[in-house]
Amino acid sequence: MLFRQLFDEELSTYTYLIADRSLKQALLVDPVLEQVERDRKLLYELQLTLKYCLETHIHADHITGTGKLRGITGCLVIVPENAPVNCADGFLRDREVLKLGDVIIEAIATPGHTDSHSAYLVNNKAVLTGDALFIRGCGRTDFQGGNAGVLYDSVTQRLFTLPDETLVYPAHDYNGHSVSTIREEKQYNPRFLGRDRPQFITFMNNLNLPDPKKMIKAVPANQKCGNI
Repeated sequence: MLFRQLFDEELSTYTYLIADRSLKQALLVDPVLEQVERDRKLLYELQLTLKYCLETHIHADHITGTGKLRGITGCLVIVPENAPVNCADGFLRDREVLKLGDVIIEAIATPGHTDSHSAYLVNNKAVLTGDALFIRGCGRTDFQGGNAGVLYDSVTQRLFTLPDETLVYPAHDYNGHSVSTIREEKQYNPRFLGRDRPQFITFMNNLNLPDPKKMIKAVPANQKCGNI
């Protein structure tokens, strides 16, 4: 398996390239519109055919590159079940598996940041947590059907029950981290450490964060696979 973590510095956003080396087929998780040329070039250099673009959720802080990449490569756009997207080629339900040769991607429904969010377990070794769980943090819960109690349940009952050695790869990082483990996040994540569910809800409901700068454009565009 080939696994690459790609970073957009302006948005502090990670995109993940995962491929089966023998088939020379790949998928991209959470591509960014402004980085489509970077991703296309890397696929060309590695002689990979893009089969899928996979979204963890409908992003509010950036516009996805899935629609543009589909136009270039003919890949299929896959989003979580119940995501309000009218242009997807497929939807992944909780525990449903997407296979690409020796690569096995299992969807784990993790709503709370938004009402239709999925993490993706890769070959039972790494989990792409989207905005549900960051390294020493988590996504906000104050728009797009977000719910702090639901996010607490998603993280503590779905993600924190994975094996401790499972690698954690988030959709964003703002502090220079690239990877963690489930063990580390259970031990050191300040959003969850020492907080029960009611305390977590109170904390999240009082963050008073400004809306993402691109939210007004990003959400409707991402409901159309990034087509503005």
